[in-house]
Amino acid sequence: MTFENVTLDPQANIYFDGACVSHTFFLADGTRKSAGVIFPASLTFGTAAPEVMELNAGACRIRLAGSEDWQEYAAGQSFSVPGDSSFDIEVTETLGYVCHYG
Repeated sequence: MTFENVTLDPQANIYFDGACVSHTFFLADGTRKSAGVIFPASLTFGTAAPEVMELNAGACRIRLAGSEDWQEYAAGQSFSVPGDSSFDIEVTETLGYVCHYG
């Protein structure tokens, strides 16, 4: 995956005592994205805007808020999460990802 004409926010976003580390970047049209890594852990993330998590390495399973079902994902796949929601994630192999907002 390649992005051109980006502005990177050099301040790292560090969540869950370092279990998730990402950097926010902006495309030329102002679109916000983040790229990062999630180390093996069981975590719950909240969302403000809708998100699409595009996985480029690793494996996990997720459960969307209000669901009892877990879905498995691996590198080369993506999943969507509604805005103003949350999801549980169990990372089984360190994840590399790009998060698309909106």
